[in-house]
Amino acid sequence: MSEDVRTSYRHFLTIPTRWMDNDVYGHVNNVVYYSYFDTVINKYLIDEGVLDYEAGSTIGLAIETHCAFHKSIQFPQVIDAGLRVGKLGNSSVRYEIGLFLAGDQEPAATGYFVHVFVDRHSRRPTPIAGRLREVLSGLLTPSQ
Repeated sequence: MSEDVRTSYRHFLTIPTRWMDNDVYGHVNNVVYYSYFDTVINKYLIDEGVLDYEAGSTIGLAIETHCAFHKSIQFPQVIDAGLRVGKLGNSSVRYEIGLFLAGDQEPAATGYFVHVFVDRHSRRPTPIAGRLREVLSGLLTPSQ
């Protein structure tokens, strides 16, 4: 991923950690990070009006994910989830996410999701077009 500092992300969502996010070691369990990633991506798409998860003709399916852990996160800390697009292809997008603790410029975790957009019924790839492409293009980092 490109430079991983707070200013390199284009959109942020504040996510409170929950008591149940912690594991027996006293920090947020590794699988929970992926739910934070999913939350910032899908909330953004819903808020922008480009994701109709109940009836939309096009849906994004995850085909690749990754998470790197840099610093521990624990309940009751609050996370700023940063979102940007690292690559926008014909039918796929690579969302890049940074999870930041309050006041930190360096992320506690970084990761990505690659989604391929497909027809809801046939599951065949479909081009990213129109308003969806416009919204995703707005998340591209300047070097893209």
